[in-house]
Amino acid sequence: MSLVEITKLTVRHGHNTVLHNVNFKIDAGEIVTIVGPNGSGKSTLIRAIIGALRPNAGSVARKMGLRIGYVPQKLQIDPTLPMNVRRFLDLPTRVPNREAREALEEAGAGDLASRQMADLSGGQFQRVLLARALLNKPQLLILDEATQGLDQPGSAAFYQRVAQVREHLGCAVLMVSHELHVVMAASDRVICLNGHICCEGEPEHVASAPEYRALFGTGTGGALALYRHQHSHSHDDACEHDHDHPHEAAE
Repeated sequence: MSLVEITKLTVRHGHNTVLHNVNFKIDAGEIVTIVGPNGSGKSTLIRAIIGALRPNAGSVARKMGLRIGYVPQKLQIDPTLPMNVRRFLDLPTRVPNREAREALEEAGAGDLASRQMADLSGGQFQRVLLARALLNKPQLLILDEATQGLDQPGSAAFYQRVAQVREHLGCAVLMVSHELHVVMAASDRVICLNGHICCEGEPEHVASAPEYRALFGTGTGGALALYRHQHSHSHDDACEHDHDHPHEAAE
């Protein structure tokens, strides 16, 4: 079966329906990017996938024993707390030195083990978070707007590292991002979310779809060549427009 299969997922917060009738799956080894404006339900969908919330309707089926690595949108650490990178990887459970070293190397942070967390740049900090997510050799790596606050070169470098991790570990990658110009071309599949899936398919297909352009305008497709890579498999493209859920302008 797929690593994750979501069927007719509906999530409500009070009287507000955040996600409605969402269906999609994630297969081994693929990179899937979820895009959508603020308030479109992206983070809610991630929480449902990792089991942090129960849907009001529908189901989230995960492969038995699925190992998930998670890189959060942000993590606040008290800058006065004396904690180096190696010690950070031991929270909440001590990690053998070999495993910590391998994870740091995989994330491109091999030279940061002795550095204080408070002294890291934004890009270094995110690579350390990536290393922590890799400690359990995940089959599915989830990144929730993991490059928020980084400049464009920093974001590009981080996502290039993620692509290398995917190639080496063979894990699937699920990314949530607003950085369409950086992320979309790295993806095998893009899902455009606005409370429901309004468009889905390969990057070029979604970038030219009317549903996508209604959300993000026409100026985001020009940099799709940033991460061109060969696809080893194909996906069926499907776009549909749900008139019961009008699009909101991206913030």
